[in-house]
Amino acid sequence: MEEICANVEHTKPVDPRPSTNRKDPSCSKRRFYGAVFCLGVLSVFLLAGLIGLGVRSADLSAIKANLTERPQNSDIKLSFLTEERDLLNASLVEITEELNSMTADLSAIKANLTECLRTSDIKVSTLTGERNMLNNSLIKVTEELNGLKSCPAGWRKFSYACYFLSNESGSWEKGREDCKTRGADLVVINSSEEQKFLSNFTKEEIMAWIGLTDRDKEGTWMWINGAPLSLQPFQYWRSGQPDNNGGHRSLGEEDCAHIIYGGEGNNWNDLSCNTNIRWICEKMV
Repeated sequence: MEEICANVEHTKPVDPRPSTNRKDPSCSKRRFYGAVFCLGVLSVFLLAGLIGLGVRSADLSAIKANLTERPQNSDIKLSFLTEERDLLNASLVEITEELNSMTADLSAIKANLTECLRTSDIKVSTLTGERNMLNNSLIKVTEELNGLKSCPAGWRKFSYACYFLSNESGSWEKGREDCKTRGADLVVINSSEEQKFLSNFTKEEIMAWIGLTDRDKEGTWMWINGAPLSLQPFQYWRSGQPDNNGGHRSLGEEDCAHIIYGGEGNNWNDLSCNTNIRWICEKMV
């Protein structure tokens, strides 16, 4: 514009009079409007820059807030994970201790079982040895018993005892005294087998004293070895016996027992101890 204005000034006629060097007003206006236009354009650019800076500043603030929040969240998560890790470590330590305790208990139980088995083996071995020793002793005793001499002449052997039936007769006391002189005593019947043996001792129809009496207490029959007849699971009284002579006291009390030989079955009876009959002696082999 200045060039345009300059060209115009050169085309003006020369005034012979002194010039005051004034410029054209239209050129000044144009310069003014150009300056205003440039300032407007600069303002627009400046405003756009400011807006851009504001946007960038907001973005940077958001980014900064995000970056600030993320470390905080990371710290929270890290703290939570640390707590979980500590809890897991504590649980692992507790479980390890329990496993160690259980292992120790199992080891103790195993040791106890081993000791029990060893002790049981020792006891079984000891008992087996004792049993074998007892068996050997029993065999030896049996052999010795089998090797013993037979009963004396006139005596009969049954099991481990010898029996003698007297040839004479007498009272219950006389029969017992005779047995004692022979190293024996009146017979005590301890089993049904012995009862059967004595019942068949002879085929004769005879009576013989046995070692059973109730002289000490009426109705309480006792063997001469002190065993009460009431505790014996078997008794072989004849029907209606003992009857103590049917209750006839004038005929005397019947306080001694005898056996009737010549048959099996119930063959015991009570008689007056002064009755003269035979007797049966018994002694161990």
